[in-house]
Amino acid sequence: MNEHKIKFKIGEFSKLNMVTIKTLRHYEEIGLLVPDEIDQWTGYRYYRVDQLNKMNQIIFLKKLGFSLEEIREVFDEENQTPDIDQIQSKIEQCKQEMQKLQWRQTELSRLESTLHKKKIMEQVIIKSLPAVIVASHRRVITSYQELFNLCPNVIGPEMARLGCICAKPEYAYTIDHNKEYSDTNIDLEYCEAVVEKRENSELIQFKNVAAVKTAICANHYGVYDTFPQTFARLYEYIEQNGFRIADDPRFCYIDGIWNKESEEEWLTEIQVPVEKV
Repeated sequence: MNEHKIKFKIGEFSKLNMVTIKTLRHYEEIGLLVPDEIDQWTGYRYYRVDQLNKMNQIIFLKKLGFSLEEIREVFDEENQTPDIDQIQSKIEQCKQEMQKLQWRQTELSRLESTLHKKKIMEQVIIKSLPAVIVASHRRVITSYQELFNLCPNVIGPEMARLGCICAKPEYAYTIDHNKEYSDTNIDLEYCEAVVEKRENSELIQFKNVAAVKTAICANHYGVYDTFPQTFARLYEYIEQNGFRIADDPRFCYIDGIWNKESEEEWLTEIQVPVEKV
């Protein structure tokens, strides 16, 4: 008794597997799934019943993240499933992709919150800055995280040793002396207003800072990576209102990692000394 073999035309095979004919032709071109028979006169392509299982496996492996080239290599080795090493490699890729997606979700949520609360920068403020005596510490640091370690562990203890008394109201700021952007070598000066000068030391220098008649200021909420957005608004205001920049911007770190759990609550006042054109 002859066994009747079922053959599927490419359209039928496409429908059963819920893939397009274009996809099947591509699989044929790359040698992944070749029709069992091609009629030399009509060009019709026919597939066998057992090729349904192979097609299902291709679809399954694609969903697991295997490329068509990787799937073809599996079949070339006469296997139906990848080996342990290949599977472990895909698991590691999944972990990395999940980390990237988690980071993206966190950043998107932060951006949504920032836009919703309109906290990229509040209203521009024009004010004067008083003349002060400051205890100054200047050094090249690799990141602002280093500064926030220096303040409580190096600068603060040295000021206490010298007998410094902080002015009231308290006023502290930093100035970035770099002439161009640097993410690893930041020439930063930390200044804190004090009641009187004390004897200079290797770490602390005392100096008089003149009053600033006019400073264009803005509160910046959030991480420091978004400073450029606040600067764009500040300098646009300066230009449109007939001012010119008179000195380096000052960064007053009011709230940050040292007292706030959420980065959204970090508050920095940026002060730009200006004068009328």
